[in-house]
Amino acid sequence: MAELRYNPINNEWIMIASHRQARPNMPAGYCPFCPGSGAVPDGGYMTLRYSNDYPALSQNPPVPDDVASGLFEVRPAYGVCEVLLYSDDHTATVGGLSDAHTHKLAKMWRECFDEIAADENVKYVYIFENRGDVVGVTMPHPHGQVYGYSYIPKKLAEESASASAYLARTGRNLYMDLLAEEKADGRRVLFANEHFTVYMPFFSPVAYGIHVTANRHVPHIGGMTACELDALGETVRDCAGMYDSLFGEAFPYMMCMHNAPVNSGDCDDFWQFHIEFFPPMRSRDRQQFFASSETGAGAWCNPTSPEEKSAELRVAYLRYTEIKSRDEY
Repeated sequence: MAELRYNPINNEWIMIASHRQARPNMPAGYCPFCPGSGAVPDGGYMTLRYSNDYPALSQNPPVPDDVASGLFEVRPAYGVCEVLLYSDDHTATVGGLSDAHTHKLAKMWRECFDEIAADENVKYVYIFENRGDVVGVTMPHPHGQVYGYSYIPKKLAEESASASAYLARTGRNLYMDLLAEEKADGRRVLFANEHFTVYMPFFSPVAYGIHVTANRHVPHIGGMTACELDALGETVRDCAGMYDSLFGEAFPYMMCMHNAPVNSGDCDDFWQFHIEFFPPMRSRDRQQFFASSETGAGAWCNPTSPEEKSAELRVAYLRYTEIKSRDEY
């Protein structure tokens, strides 16, 4: 079963993908993303796009089950699901990638965005990475994913509506104003380069949650210059390295890339490219559970101070840059 079902209470579409339960458990020591598996080039690769073997969405979706009636609305699960392999090295970490490798990674992200956005049936291209057992990752080989949705997911639709309303009310871009205020305050800015600023937002819902925002107004990765694209890869690498340096071990996170909606009218004036990181940990050995208030009510409670956690991350970033300067990248 693979279909979309509409929730009229929250005005959102739900992906039903029961066929994903049939995913097999991999034999011990086997990884389909490693050279020699028969699933990827034996000669190795730097980055690689890999079709998801059990996609929740596809461009040739099956006919939905005969379950629609009245308020029960279904649609074909149209879209795209790909796996984005970051390296052929099973033990590689994003924080340990060279500059050249991160540039290649960013180019793959842009290639995916441009190609998927060209499908007029796709309304949102979502590039993301899940890292760590605590967020449910079953394949430790370094990788991310990209989904192309035939609708704008609820959270992103709400974000778009807020930014659009702010522009209509003030004549300014919401994201750029937020970035300017964070820079002026300075307490939550972690690091910056010519093209991107990394900070923990004033309203961060999670401990160690950070945003990466383009310094120039650019609504999506497809509009970036070559220099911005290279800087994007390096910036994401440095975020991962900063996290790993926080406690001296691999740090779990969800990396969520927010590009402007596609094929959905002109969003460029009010949208701004940014990345949101959601780590599930509030300390080295304590998880921040997304429990009833967060999940059932959408009312987030951050049990930590963004200013204090920002200070911790700045120290971790300096530690990471010192280590990086001693190694050959």
